[in-house]
Amino acid sequence: MSNISQKERGVQVKNAEKGETKMETYALKKKGRVLAAAAGMLLVLFYFSATAGYAASAREIDTSVNVAMDRFYKDVKGAKEFVNTAKGVLVLPGVIKAGLGIGGEYGEGELRVGGKPVDYYNIAAASFGLQIGAEKKDILIAFMTDEALKQFRSASGWEAGVDGNIALLTIGAGGNIDTTTIKDPVVAFVFDVKGLMADVSLKGAKFTKLDKSKDK
Repeated sequence: MSNISQKERGVQVKNAEKGETKMETYALKKKGRVLAAAAGMLLVLFYFSATAGYAASAREIDTSVNVAMDRFYKDVKGAKEFVNTAKGVLVLPGVIKAGLGIGGEYGEGELRVGGKPVDYYNIAAASFGLQIGAEKKDILIAFMTDEALKQFRSASGWEAGVDGNIALLTIGAGGNIDTTTIKDPVVAFVFDVKGLMADVSLKGAKFTKLDKSKDK
């Protein structure tokens, strides 16, 4: 009986050692992922801090938004009519996405209601997966109902997919925007110098209001 008991104790010790080894391996892997994520985000933050335009004044943002809107009107048929039907539009020109495996994106823009700027916002998001380098894009988010616009403006930090969904729009076969088919309260267009971008997602992006009152 004592020999069996000793064998059982030996098995229990070995199992415990294996369990500790697995836990240590998991902890090391988790620590490695955390360090990799931190390094990736530091790389992105360094890129953003070294890139001109991310401490833009209200006047600079106004100019950049005008340029983005002009390109949107020129490239997309029915764009001006679409914007006129929206209760408000958030325009974020020159949003930069950068990373090395783990990355992020950041940009600043303004919310326009009735064609006039009323508030300034930034967009920030983290991303994971195979990604090397950087890309720049413009984002136009339209609030199609008063309620959707009110909820966005009253939030201290509005996150896509949590506080509300953003439907990404594409152009139909006719090459123009058909406003009669838009049913979502919040919709968006993402475009760069080549035109509209379809294979993108804004889920997880967070929008925060900025104080640009000193820039006026």
